[in-house]
Amino acid sequence: MSSTLLAIGAGIAVLCGLGAGIGIGIATGHAADAVARQPEASGKITSLLILGCTLAEATAIYGLVVALLILFVLK
Repeated sequence: MSSTLLAIGAGIAVLCGLGAGIGIGIATGHAADAVARQPEASGKITSLLILGCTLAEATAIYGLVVALLILFVLK
C-alpha cells in the first residue's frame, strides 16, 4: 500500500480521540451542573462520571492503537 494512504488512515484513526475529548468535556459539564443542583447526590454522580470517562478514554486509546498498527505493522 502507499505510504500516503497509510498516513491518511492513521490520521483518521487518531481522530476518535477528538470525539472522546469532546464527550468527556460535555459529560463533565453536565456532572458539575448535576452536583450544583443536588449536592447530596455528588458521590453517585462522581462515580458514574468516572466510569463514563474511562469508557470514553478507552475508545481514544483504541484509536491510537489502531493508528500505531497502521503506521508500523502495515508497511
